[in-house]
Amino acid sequence: MLGNILEIIDTTVLVKLSIDINSQSNLVNLHVIFEDGEKKIVGEIININQTTMKVQIVGEIINNLFAPGINTKPSFKSNVRIIRLDELELILGKQELSRDQAFFGVSNIYDNYRINIGINDFFSNHFSILGNSGSGKSCSVASIFQSLFTNTQNPPLKSNMFFFDAFGEYTRAFGNLHQINPNINYKTYTTNTMNPDTEILRIPVWCLDVDDLALLLDVTTPNQLPIIEKTLKLVTILTGGSDDVIRHKNDIIARALQDILLSGKDSVKVRDQVTAVLTKFNTPDLNLETTIAQPGYVRTLKQCLYIDKTGKMQEMELVTQFISNYITDGIENLDIDNNQNSFYTLEDLEQAMEFALISEGILKSEKVFDYANILSVRLHTLASGEYKDYFKIDQYITKEEYVQRLLTLPSTGGKCQIVNFNINYVDDRMAKVLTKIISKMLFSVASSTIPRGSRAFHIIIEEAHRYVQNDKDIEILGYNIFERITKEGRKYGIFLGLITQRPSELSDTAISQCSNFIILRTLHPKDLEYIKNMVPNISSEVVNQLKNLKPGNCIAFGSAFKVPISMYIPLPNPRPLSNNVDLSSVWF
Repeated sequence: MLGNILEIIDTTVLVKLSIDINSQSNLVNLHVIFEDGEKKIVGEIININQTTMKVQIVGEIINNLFAPGINTKPSFKSNVRIIRLDELELILGKQELSRDQAFFGVSNIYDNYRINIGINDFFSNHFSILGNSGSGKSCSVASIFQSLFTNTQNPPLKSNMFFFDAFGEYTRAFGNLHQINPNINYKTYTTNTMNPDTEILRIPVWCLDVDDLALLLDVTTPNQLPIIEKTLKLVTILTGGSDDVIRHKNDIIARALQDILLSGKDSVKVRDQVTAVLTKFNTPDLNLETTIAQPGYVRTLKQCLYIDKTGKMQEMELVTQFISNYITDGIENLDIDNNQNSFYTLEDLEQAMEFALISEGILKSEKVFDYANILSVRLHTLASGEYKDYFKIDQYITKEEYVQRLLTLPSTGGKCQIVNFNINYVDDRMAKVLTKIISKMLFSVASSTIPRGSRAFHIIIEEAHRYVQNDKDIEILGYNIFERITKEGRKYGIFLGLITQRPSELSDTAISQCSNFIILRTLHPKDLEYIKNMVPNISSEVVNQLKNLKPGNCIAFGSAFKVPISMYIPLPNPRPLSNNVDLSSVWF
């Protein structure tokens, strides 16, 4: 017996010691039992001196099961003793690794006590791994996933892990998993188009919807979304070739030309705009060389746009009447099968947007021009810039087929359990957009899977504070994809893992939906305060411990942990490429 209870204040119990504390090993953070007959209240020693100790109540053992939380409090007559091993196993888990568990680390409190965590308890929820630079985040992540695939009795061969690797660190850590187990495959994509050591990350442009293009083009107002919607509607028409499609194209071109001809602008501007439209958009029936027959002579449409010495287009009425012949009322109701024309490129999309802008009245309204033309400029920059290669795929595939291709090893056709996107070679804005687009695609595929939840996708984002932010997505699109995943993903089998050194810069909604937390050394006062306020069920004592943790040591808590656990996560083998520069060799 350790002593007698002196007082009970809220969840803290003060015990007067009856043992010689100088003859004991360190008791701080050990668990004790307040035993009163069949009742067993569990507490953790939070501090101790020569005569007394303070114990924080953490739960109760009922019918040989541990129930976390403060349901009852001990009586003053309770026998106070150190917890036994069989009781400790009810809290921290058994030492033998079962088929549904993964080894995470070793307890810092109980010597060599292995922390084995239920796979379903941890990985069927969103999780966060937080800590300052140098605290061991990358090594902890690599260690946990190496253990999941190699130190379990039942490796998750049907798992689908997608890593967004901000610094290209994880290939060294996961690249040899296949040698340990030939059924486990790792695959990496790179954003390095200059010297690619692996396959370049590419996304089918036809799989991008309005929201994806809004992110790519950095839309700043909802007024720009209809332009993108019309662009996507037009692109399959303008790249088609059937008779009905050509009639549809003629109608669209003719309506835009009619707007220009009847705009009331001077003849020179009308001629130039008509010429510009027909130079970019034309059909075999309607183009600058289309002939207009009049009694006694035949001229091309281009010739009819001639401006005389007075600055007038003498054939304005003739051209207007001729163009009206190509307008077909109700053409938009034709059942055009766009599936056969779904393949298109960024260049096709750029042309479609230019035409969408013309049909939306950009040539007639300066107000429309101000907010709409910037989209065309940005799309042209994308289509002609260094990032265009990320949207080049030569063969049409569906969104589902694309995701399946990501998870397939090209050399053997084998299943890939871990797919790594090395986004180190693009700027932060593009890295964020690529991460959002692929995550949204995974969410779309997962949410349409039948039966629901029959497969699982895990999205693990390194440096998550750079991508999972409180940005303008909700204002522009009505949602943030990462927040939608954290709120809705579990029922579809899609889960988010956030790895960051600045939790205060994360989306509040995303981190608040996480159920499990592994927190390494954290020093910034703003981050500590944020963790204290945003992370559920975390005490001030735990927050204070975070400032003094050694690299690789963490406090873990959440639905997978019955009580907060202080543990050391062993170094992975091999380690990720996350070590600092060795200045002694660089300098000298």
